[in-house]
Amino acid sequence: MRVPRSRSQRKVYVKTPGGKTTIHYRYKKHKFAKCANCGSTLKGVPNKRPNEMKKLPKTKKRPSRPHPHLCSQCMRKGIIKEARKND
Repeated sequence: MRVPRSRSQRKVYVKTPGGKTTIHYRYKKHKFAKCANCGSTLKGVPNKRPNEMKKLPKTKKRPSRPHPHLCSQCMRKGIIKEARKND
């Protein structure tokens, strides 16, 4: 039995045209970006591996809103809280 090169890979059983079943090693699925406040998934952020994210331009890596690490609802609540505190 072959062992994957690292624990970041998973086994996938693939049936070949010759009828044999072989094991291929593929990368595991990665997690979606989460909101720093409530933990919900962020919209507008791609679900890619770090080395794929490195190749993307900055505008594709994150949403173009004031607080890109927060979801839209938490961002709205934060902006309203800041506005009320300044009054």
